[in-house]
Amino acid sequence: MASVEILDVRKSFGAVEVLHGVDIDIPDRAFVVLVGPSGCGKSTLLRMVAGLERITTGEIRIGERAVNQVRPKERDVAMVFQNYALYPHMKVFDNMAFSLKLANVPSGEIRTRVQTAADILGLGAYLERYPRQLSGGQRQRVAMGRAIVRDPAVFLFDEPLSNLDAKLRVQMRTEIKELQQRLKTTSIYVTHDQIEAMTMADRIVVMNEGQVEQIGVPLEVYDRPANTFVAGFIGSPAMNFVEGTLRRANGAARVATDEGVQLPLTPAASDGAPDGARVIYGVRPEHLRLVGDGDPGSVRATVRVVEPTGSEILVVADLAGHTLQVAFKERHELAPGQEISLAPVTERVHLFDGKDGQRI
Repeated sequence: MASVEILDVRKSFGAVEVLHGVDIDIPDRAFVVLVGPSGCGKSTLLRMVAGLERITTGEIRIGERAVNQVRPKERDVAMVFQNYALYPHMKVFDNMAFSLKLANVPSGEIRTRVQTAADILGLGAYLERYPRQLSGGQRQRVAMGRAIVRDPAVFLFDEPLSNLDAKLRVQMRTEIKELQQRLKTTSIYVTHDQIEAMTMADRIVVMNEGQVEQIGVPLEVYDRPANTFVAGFIGSPAMNFVEGTLRRANGAARVATDEGVQLPLTPAASDGAPDGARVIYGVRPEHLRLVGDGDPGSVRATVRVVEPTGSEILVVADLAGHTLQVAFKERHELAPGQEISLAPVTERVHLFDGKDGQRI
């Protein structure tokens, strides 16, 4: 097992810098997920850890060893790719054994390692099949088995579930997490799916435009996002944002929008911002309650769309020109065009600087 340190790593393609001084400390045996939108640099960073991309400046350490100049096959890492990368002319056993044969591992040990990995992944009955005879989930297990047999210090996963259907993705998320907990191998997992990140990670690294926006355990990132990018990216549906001006009076605080809407706050939420500051009021869809007309702290909104999902009802509403998404666990009977009163759970409201979007 090994820790991974990424120290002020930068990557340029010609004159274009795509990674801007990334620092990440990944403890031994941790499951860390790099998450962000397409083009944020997460896969490039993973390939640099694997040795498939050169580092422009900075250093990557695996365990006690700097690996900038170490060849990929000597880094003691194993990578699971998005497209499985299985050899179609080889049976499952030979696909899983291939890297061991190249390393001249004795045949008896190869058989033991492959059988052990197959038992862990439930592939024992499929060792004599070809990849074309397997389902997508089974092929992904073979790809993971090929990594497991190498007994690496670090597992690298590059969006391994992107090609699977929704139901199978949920199943495979659980299987990968259970596998990591059983093997206790340091793992770095790349995805653009924030649900995968939240459900699988010990720690999340949120990336945007080649830099790290926030690092933390999943619920910490969800409950205390560092800025509006993290707040809007982590969570589905996304956090609602309303711009306005912070107002204080008689020990109370509120945010007044340019349209005259008064949004309630706890005084503690606005600590660090002066009266009259331009701010961004953030509230997650599940932290808006349906209340009666005239309820203290409520605002009036007009229902635009109602989306029942079964476990909850999602509502898109208009608040004086601002779009709000609301998630109700209760089965309210609502219709487009209906006026409703919504009350934010003030203890769960987030406040961000109106200029740079950083958390206040």
